[in-house]
Amino acid sequence: MRIAGVDIPDHERAEVALTRFYGIGPKNVIQLAKKAKINLDTRIKSLSRDDVSNLMKALEDFQTEGDLKREIRENIDRLKAIKCYRGVRHMVSLPTRGQRTKSNARTRKGKKKTVGSLTKEAWAKIESQQKAVKK
Repeated sequence: MRIAGVDIPDHERAEVALTRFYGIGPKNVIQLAKKAKINLDTRIKSLSRDDVSNLMKALEDFQTEGDLKREIRENIDRLKAIKCYRGVRHMVSLPTRGQRTKSNARTRKGKKKTVGSLTKEAWAKIESQQKAVKK
C-alpha cells in the first residue's frame, strides 16, 4: 500500500509499518496511532479507507520525509556558513559530536590514506620503475 508517497508492505503490523516514514520512530508511531484512532496490532492490509484517510490527516501534524530532510540540510548549511566548530567539522567530513578520531571514525573519514611514508606496495612500484629506467 502506498501512503503519502511511501510504499508500506501490506503484511506488516501498523506499529512496524508506520516507522517506514522518514522522521517517524517507535515513539512517534504511538502518538500517530492515537491521533488517527488506529490499533497498532492491525495489519496494513486490513485498514479501511477511513482509517487510511485518518492516518493521512494525522501525518500532516508531523514533519516527515522531504520537509524534514530539507530542514536538516538547511541547518547544516547554516552551521557551515557561520563557520562554527560543528560547521567546520561537517565541511572536512569529520565527526561533529566529540568522538575520537585518532583510531576510529573510519565511516566518516573514509578509507585510510597514508601520510608521510609510503606503503610497501607503493615502494615496490617505485623500485620496479627505477629498475626499468636503468635498463
